[in-house]
Formats: sequence, structure tokens, C-alpha cells
Amino acid sequence: MAPKKGAEIELSPNPLVEYLKKPAKDFTKSDLIKYITENGIKMLNFRYVGGDGKLKTLNMVITSLQQLDSLLSCGERVDGSSLFSYIDAKSSDLYVIPRHKTAFLNPFTEIPTLDILCAYYDKDGNPLASSPENVMMKAHRNLQEKTGYSLDVMGELEYYVIADKHDFYPATDQKGYHESLPYAKFEAIRKECMQAIAQAGGLIKYAHSEVGNFTQGNFYYEQNEIEFNPTYIEDAADQLIIAKWMIRMIGYKHGVNISFAPKITVGKAGSGMHIHMKLHKNGKTATVEKGKLSDAAKKVIAGILDITPALTAFGNTNPTSYLRLVPHQEAPTNICWGDRNRSVLIRVPLGWVGVKEMIRKVNPNYNEELKDFSDRQTFEFRCPDGSANIHLLFAGLCVGAKHGLEMKNALETAEKLYVDVNIFHEENKARLAELKGLPLSCYESAECLLQLRSHLEKDGVFSPAVIDGTAKMLMAYKDKGLSEKLYGKNEKIKELVDKYIHHM
Repeated sequence: MAPKKGAEIELSPNPLVEYLKKPAKDFTKSDLIKYITENGIKMLNFRYVGGDGKLKTLNMVITSLQQLDSLLSCGERVDGSSLFSYIDAKSSDLYVIPRHKTAFLNPFTEIPTLDILCAYYDKDGNPLASSPENVMMKAHRNLQEKTGYSLDVMGELEYYVIADKHDFYPATDQKGYHESLPYAKFEAIRKECMQAIAQAGGLIKYAHSEVGNFTQGNFYYEQNEIEFNPTYIEDAADQLIIAKWMIRMIGYKHGVNISFAPKITVGKAGSGMHIHMKLHKNGKTATVEKGKLSDAAKKVIAGILDITPALTAFGNTNPTSYLRLVPHQEAPTNICWGDRNRSVLIRVPLGWVGVKEMIRKVNPNYNEELKDFSDRQTFEFRCPDGSANIHLLFAGLCVGAKHGLEMKNALETAEKLYVDVNIFHEENKARLAELKGLPLSCYESAECLLQLRSHLEKDGVFSPAVIDGTAKMLMAYKDKGLSEKLYGKNEKIKELVDKYIHHM
């Protein structure tokens, strides 16, 4: 049975979509003025991401229709030198221009408020070359124009809820995967987060409790995950930025701590931010061909693997990132890929190829035409974590994808780096020795970024200022060899984790 026409509008959790009777991508200035004036909206928040990857806010009281029209037409000015370390204070003014399609009703304010994400523009009215969201858009356009392919992207957000110790219905340590109430305590907070994110336009696939749960001192730690559906790369970045802010806000409201830190403590599950990708060409999936992973997808994987040491500079930006990337923790340590293999850097998850009959086997009375869901197939980049600069990471993945599609030996490289065993098992140590390792610190990641910068700067995608600024930031941690120095020193590790627990 085909969905009823208009059902997507009726079923949308976004109140603006429901009220305006159109998808968010079609929102106009007039639509937003209509919603604001007819729904008693009193304030407007401009939102934008700074050089530190965090969401910033500019609050405005709506005082007149003329003022509202002006704000939605030409945005506002901000001090770029306070937002980006590489912008000089003597010429620091930037414009922030609202992207109408991103408007959402703020769920946390007593005063009715509409929030809108903005893009940065320079004094000449051009997109700011070095702003993270513009770097990402340039990278994706370059991929499309030079290869004809595009990437849909989605992320998995893992985080810990940290609260006062619970003595009732204790969960089994490190066995929290998909656990239910009352053993997992924070399902209600997770569902409230899901609802708020969905109302802001987030395309949530599902959410659940994750492996990590433990008690330490007077505190209970519970790991959760919210996973999104693949979508246009700009929208995917918006979703993750808004979601991280909302999850923290809801934790704050309930008096619990929320952390996206890559590592909370030794021996317990770390939190990643796995990134799934789908390849498209001419509006059709190009990830799967004749029931198998396509050659184009394999080339993209090879290209991303080839520059992965540099991509850690955008995806793993915190000294504790490298406490997570250790063997036997379902986190990658070596540059390789494989099918359904959680010890590899890029994993091809179980897909829906050749399994259309399952629904009929489970439900004998199912009489609808069987559908092909092979276009759901993705490939997953597993090293990033919650410290990632999301826009720059996505830009880097686009650069890697283009690099792979243009590499003459991409398929040979993909075959060479394919792994179908658990590389951490003793019997596979010879195979492990053949594979290059990931950087072991922020400092090493910065060194790799500088070594591979030509790939990122090609076609003017990444500016030298972004590369140099990122490397400088990472090297400032002075953490080269830190993991080895901290081995076995749990108190020192705890001090490091506590220092950076809200860094990202």
C-alpha cells in the first residue's frame, strides 16, 4: 500500500512543517514570518558553529515586522576574531546569514523562540572561505563536479549519562547493549532527546542503551546512543550539531551530566561517533551493484583509508580520543576495512541484499509486493568520536572519496587493505603487522595532517589557515607518547579525562 499523499507532512514531528504544510527544505522568509506572527513567537536566536566546533548563540527580541524582515533578509554582524583563532581582530567583522530551512521551535525557552542556523559571509558578501560549514560544502561540490558522485551521510552519537549512584536493579557491568528499564535507568531522558531532535528536523533512525554502564565512587555511568538516517551532507551536519546541544540541554534540565568524551575511564566502553556513508550518482544509489558492494564504493573506501591519518585531526581532536583507539575495545587501531567486522576502520554493515523474503517468512499473511531495500546499504567510518569538528570531518571524507575515485590503483589498494578476521586475535598477528596504525596522539595526528595537506588543499577545498590552525591546536596539547606514559597510572588518566570531559 502506497503512503497517502501528504502523509510525510502530516506525520512530521516538526511543528513548522506541520503548520506551513511544506517540507523544511522549501521554507522561505515569508513562511517564517507567517509562523512567527501567527504563533506568538517573541524571540529569534541565530545559531552558528565556532572554530571550536561548538554551537554559538545570538539572541534577539522581535520588536517589529520591519526588524524581523531585516534579520531574515540580511542577518547580523559578529566578531569573527572571537569565533575563529586565525581571524585578525583588526578586520574581524563577519556576517551571519540565516538558512531558512533550518528554522526550528526552541523547546527549552519559556519565551516562545525560533532558532535558525546561519552561514558565515565575509565583508565582500562571499562565503567565508575558512568557515567549517563552507569548507564542507566546497568539498562536497568538488566531489560532485569532478566525479559525478555524491555522499549521503549520517552519524551515531554515543554519550554517557552521569548521575548519582543507583543501588536498585543494577545493570551488569559492560553489558548494557539494548538493555531495558529498569536495568537501564535513563530511557526517559533518551526519548525526550529523540523527541526534541526530531521536532527540530533531525531524521532519527533509532536509539538505545549502549554497552557501557558502571558505578564508580558515588556516580552511576550509563552509555546511550542516538543514530540518524543518511541524508544530504549539510543536513546531516546540522542534525549532529543540534542534537549534541539538545542532549546536553536535556541532561542539564534533569540535573544529570552528559558527556560525549571518547573515554570515561580505563577498561570501560568508550564513546565513538561512527559516520555512515552512502554513495549516489544520477539520483540513484551507487553503493551496491548487482547485490554486492560496488567498485565505486570500494574506490571511495580506498581513498578515505589512504588519507585517514590526516582525517583523525578533524575526527579525534582530544587527548582522550587516543585512549579509546586501543585494541580489544571495538575501536579501530589500524587502517583496514571489512564486512561486518568491528575491529576494522571502515566496516560494511549487514545489508538488505537478497533477503526480501524475510518479512513473509515471519508473517505468512503478508500479501504486499516484496520491496528491494538494498539501497539502505552503507559503509561506516569508525574512528571519529564526539570531539570531532563535524563539518571539517565531513569535508575530509568528501576529499577522501574523490581521491579514491581518481586513484589509479584504488581497487588494488582496497583489496590489499581488506580484512576478514579479527585482527586482534593472537593467530592473526602476522596480518595485523602488515597494516599501518592510526596516530597515537593529537600531536601525531597533526603531523599526519601536515604531511597529507596537499590532498586537502587540492582544488582550494581546505584553506592553508584551516590546516595550520588545526595542526597548531592539536600540537598545543603536547601529548605525543602520552598513552605510553599514562599506562597503568589510573589516577593520572582520571585527571586527564576529567579535564576534557566537556571539551567537545
